[in-house]
Amino acid sequence: MDSYDDKGVKAGPPPGAGISGLSLPYQVVAAVALAVIGLLACGHVAMVFLHVAPSNTLTKLHGEAVDDWIYPEFEQNWKLFAPNPLQQNAAVQVRAQVETSDGIRKTTGWIDLSAADGEAIRGNPLPSHVDQNELRRGWDFYLGSHDSENRPNGLRGQLSEGYVRRIVMLRLERHDLGGPVERVQIRSATSAVAAPVWSKEKINTRPAYRLFPWWTVNAGDLPRGVRNGRTEAGE
Repeated sequence: MDSYDDKGVKAGPPPGAGISGLSLPYQVVAAVALAVIGLLACGHVAMVFLHVAPSNTLTKLHGEAVDDWIYPEFEQNWKLFAPNPLQQNAAVQVRAQVETSDGIRKTTGWIDLSAADGEAIRGNPLPSHVDQNELRRGWDFYLGSHDSENRPNGLRGQLSEGYVRRIVMLRLERHDLGGPVERVQIRSATSAVAAPVWSKEKINTRPAYRLFPWWTVNAGDLPRGVRNGRTEAGE
């Protein structure tokens, strides 16, 4: 039975009534919405579990569907904890071939992009997500989508290559190289993490280098705002 206040106005549901205080059609809509959200949440948790779980029958049968759901937004990385903690430091370094104002081509020294990111993070209580992850994740993406001969594995390989090129050109824009960049070459420097001071273990921390081919820079490699040493007249 409906209730009314002293002024004859129909009273609404009492505070805290929740769904039960809604009319029947709205209760049905709310129940359906909650059921859909619950199913999506359960499905997402199941997909994440299958993604991080060891290889099993389900992942062998439905691995492609799991990857389609997880990548790239929900990718999980457990390397810090288990089963194999990271034991190496990997740095991405680049050098460029530029053309100076007098028409001479020169090759720069190696510029350590990873070291610049590390310097920006070190001692910063609120480090930028870009400094922490852009180069690192982009480089992992590149390595994971190329074979040992540096050939791209399908569309993902081509996308990763374009992504890394744009990151490199964005970072080189911060340096005065003396002219526009015509070609770039990347190498990775991988070194083992040194043993703690209290350990007697002897670890060789000398870096091992992997050299990649030269890339010719084109307009598609320049993110917005990157001028690549051009002047207004030279555009």
